[in-house]
Amino acid sequence: SEHAPPSAVTFRIMQFSLLLLGFVCTAAFQAPIGSTRSQFSGALVSSSPANAASGIVMGATIRELRDRVGSVKNTRKITSAMKLVAAAKVRRAQEACLRSRPFSETLERILGGLLQRLSTEALDIPLLNSRTATTVGLLVITGDRGLCGSYNSAAIKKAEERIAELKAQGVAVELICVGNKGIQYFKKRETPVRKTIPCGQAPTAAQATEIADELLASYYAGELDRVELLYTSFVSMVTSIPSVRTIIPLLPTGLEMEGDEIFKMSTKAGELSIEKEKLAPAEPAEFAPDMIFEQEPSQLLNAILPLYLNGQLLRTLQESVASELASRMSAMQAATDNAKDLQGRLTQEMNRARQAKITQELMEIIAGADAI
Repeated sequence: SEHAPPSAVTFRIMQFSLLLLGFVCTAAFQAPIGSTRSQFSGALVSSSPANAASGIVMGATIRELRDRVGSVKNTRKITSAMKLVAAAKVRRAQEACLRSRPFSETLERILGGLLQRLSTEALDIPLLNSRTATTVGLLVITGDRGLCGSYNSAAIKKAEERIAELKAQGVAVELICVGNKGIQYFKKRETPVRKTIPCGQAPTAAQATEIADELLASYYAGELDRVELLYTSFVSMVTSIPSVRTIIPLLPTGLEMEGDEIFKMSTKAGELSIEKEKLAPAEPAEFAPDMIFEQEPSQLLNAILPLYLNGQLLRTLQESVASELASRMSAMQAATDNAKDLQGRLTQEMNRARQAKITQELMEIIAGADAI
């Protein structure tokens, strides 16, 4: 080629450049119609409304897009790991509920049998005596942490609604807050907070006993005339309902042993699923008519009712924690899916910008060859 005339060299350069341009343009022109060329490094940026809504920076350079792809990929790994951690904790909470069920069932049967035995007698039991409510204690159960969807905000909103209802009736309200989110919120509000207790991820009998002792002491001292419980009832992996119920005083007909539900987490086809099993209420224990109690049945009730209240509080705490973890699983799954979608769009945008840059460089080479 040293002895070739200058016109032949120019022709070979142009022929080679046009060949490369053909390969690159085949891929570059696959970008959708409506794309515009950016002023930064010749990046090709889509002007479609979908990309504008996705938050992609218009005119971003290739390096910036590559950094964003890496950041979104790391975020996706974190949210996926948090979902798996929440799933493992839900399993542990489920096992704790199943372990405590036999004791609760036996206690309910004995309590039901004693109430039937004493149904014709006049009972003088403080926990069964209702009185005019002038001050109501509201026990609000929330979580200690966020990143669990609307779990905390829904519970706080329900508490605010109940407080407004009671104040409209002329009833004073005092709060007993379980969980840091509720504590931080209500400490800045005008409703007085009587006691604060962290919730934790694994409720224990000691924690339930601490709450029950505070409620019973306030009720026996006459400081509270009624205690209501606000907790989150677990319905499914995507649904939890804030609920309010009266726990003190206990109505005699009231211990109408409700039917129970057991939720078992399992894995099907690689996906987490919840199996719900409904259980019939515990049948009251039958005592022989000639059975002689060493203590008066009323004394037995006075000893058993606080224990029953303790068990109900523990069960409620466990159900609230299960609802929080299920909400966290759903929130982290949604975050993982969104990160995956955003990563795909950013990767596509980065490839388009890179193709546009290569095309621009080839055009500059061709322009330089034409000038020779």
